Amino acid sequence: MKRISFIVLSIFFIQTNFLAQDMPAMKRINGGDFVPLYGSNEARVSVETFLLDIYPVTNEQYLSFLKTNPKWQKSKVISLFADKNYLSKWENDLSPNKEALPNSPITNISWYAAKAYCDCIGKRLPTMDEWEYVAMASETKRNAQRDSLFNQRIIESYETPQTYKKEVGSTYKNYWGIYDMHGLVWEWTSDFNSVLISGESRKDVDTDKSLFCAGGSVNATDLMDYAAFMRYAFRGSIKANYCIQSLGFRCAKSLKK
Repeated sequence: MKRISFIVLSIFFIQTNFLAQDMPAMKRINGGDFVPLYGSNEARVSVETFLLDIYPVTNEQYLSFLKTNPKWQKSKVISLFADKNYLSKWENDLSPNKEALPNSPITNISWYAAKAYCDCIGKRLPTMDEWEYVAMASETKRNAQRDSLFNQRIIESYETPQTYKKEVGSTYKNYWGIYDMHGLVWEWTSDFNSVLISGESRKDVDTDKSLFCAGGSVNATDLMDYAAFMRYAFRGSIKANYCIQSLGFRCAKSLKK
């Protein structure tokens, strides 16, 4: 009986330590509305107040998750949930190689794995609208969608090779106090493939249909926003089990009403 109690207590402390490492670094994002790339001026998207991680999840944080969730380790993950590139920069189940620095963003992670990580610590992946809402902020502007210099800087960051090797926090802090929305890695969202023709069409379909991919945004509000076009095109081209070298994630959390 004492041995069983010791094992249960040990598991509790391991899990608590994992949670302690990952829970604090979040910022409150005050809700609002905006016109997304795929919408129209009459189809603004509303985002409720929520919490978002200040930084993307790191290799070190993901390693802690793997220690307590062995089914997501490299040799044990089911192929349905992650393709052959899953954790390709890791030497084995618990050893990232020299390219995967502890404080660099975890990449080569599938949507399923990212979701499992967030679920494990009582968080979730941000929605596409939440992510875009935060990503449209520059250092000083809550909405820099119409700032040509800001958009040009984003495009230039997309053209920079191997940014995933940098440490988290290496890019600018935006209006909300969030780092690395651009210039480090692409990031998974909960509904990454819900790219439909218009904002109105999103309201006319049920939940399952809203998750189908589409090639682009016919009724785009700003045809000069090439950076957003690149993000939507990228999201529309991937599947949930894909593990890509430049694709990571961060967690979000809803506020209790």
